[in-house]
Amino acid sequence: MVNIIVALPAYNEEAGLPPLLDSMEEVFASLVSEGFSHSYLIVNDGSSDGTQLVLDRYASRLPLEIVRHEINLGLGPTMQDALRGATERAADQDLIITMDADNTHPPQLMIPMIHEIQAGNDIVIASRYRRGAEVVGLSGFRTLISYGALAVMKLIFPIPGVRDYTSGFRAYRAGLLRRAFEVYGDSFIDQVGFQCMADILFKLSYFKPVITEVPLVLRYDRKGGASSMNVGKTVKDSLLLVIKRRFSRSPL
Repeated sequence: MVNIIVALPAYNEEAGLPPLLDSMEEVFASLVSEGFSHSYLIVNDGSSDGTQLVLDRYASRLPLEIVRHEINLGLGPTMQDALRGATERAADQDLIITMDADNTHPPQLMIPMIHEIQAGNDIVIASRYRRGAEVVGLSGFRTLISYGALAVMKLIFPIPGVRDYTSGFRAYRAGLLRRAFEVYGDSFIDQVGFQCMADILFKLSYFKPVITEVPLVLRYDRKGGASSMNVGKTVKDSLLLVIKRRFSRSPL
C-alpha cells in the first residue's frame, strides 16, 4: 500500500484548517479503493491564534502528527521540518504532498496529482500558469508581479516541465526528497521566506526529476486573514536567489 503524507506548514490558520482537513478526508476516503493510505504532519509555526487547539481536536480522530514551533520561524524552516519529518516517515514509493493551510488550494486536485506521480512523474505542481488555471480574489498588482517573477525565473533558471516556481501545492515522490536531504542535509531548505519554494525546485533540479503540472484554481477569496507575505521583499529576495543559483549550478 502506498502512503500519502500531507506535510503542512501552518501559521495562524484556525479559520482555514477545519474546512481544509474535512475536504481532504473526503478525498482520501475516495482513494482507499485504489490502495492508498494517508497521514498528516502539520508544523505549527508559532501561531498566536487558535491553530493549536484546532490541530489538537483533529489529532484526536485523524492520523495527524503535530510539530510545534514555540516562536514563528518563517516558511523556510517550517517547510524544512515538514518535508524532513514526512520523508523520515515515508518509504521511497510513498507520496508527500504540500499545500497552503489556509483553504485556498482545492484538495480535490490531489487526485490527478497523485495519479501523475503513479504514472512516473517525480514532482507534480498545481500551477497557476496552465490552461484551465484561475486565480480568484487576487489583486491585479499581485497578479502582475507574479507573472513578472515567472518570466524572470524561466529566463534565468529554466527547469523542464515547470512554469509555476512558487506554488506551495505540490506532490513529490518521497524517494526524491530523501535523496535531496542526503545530499544537502540541513541546507536543503535554507531560505527563511517565501522564496524557499522556488529554491526547493532549483535544488531538486540537479537530480533531473520528471516534473509535470496540473492547472490550479486558486481561491484566494477563501483566505481567512491578510497574507503574511511582504510582496516587495519576496520579489527582491527571489530575484537575488535565482541569480545566485544560476551561477552556482552544483548541488554541493
